[in-house]
Amino acid sequence: MHRSVPLGAAVRRRAFVKNLAMAAAMTAVLPLRRSQASEPPHLEVKDPAASALGYVEDVAQVELKKYPAYIKGSTCENCLLLQGTTGAHYRPCSLFPGKLVSVSGWCSGWSAEI
Repeated sequence: MHRSVPLGAAVRRRAFVKNLAMAAAMTAVLPLRRSQASEPPHLEVKDPAASALGYVEDVAQVELKKYPAYIKGSTCENCLLLQGTTGAHYRPCSLFPGKLVSVSGWCSGWSAEI
């Protein structure tokens, strides 16, 4: 026994199911797009990895007695390990994966650009 559904109700039901499927797809994609667009956190000077290498966000804060190998004028900006796009104030560094360092900063892992 087959029940017939009025044509208008069937069309509304199909439209509802189609819209529901589209909404589900969009909610699945939107969080992914947001997470790709957000930038990694800035490296905190109190982070254990940062502390171990004497990272500072401003090169003027380098403790010269503690880091006598510091070379005047060396900053994250002119370090071989700095990555990312020139011009950004915070950029990725291969020493601190998943974090951004200040281009005005310095750490004992500094390596001269070639």
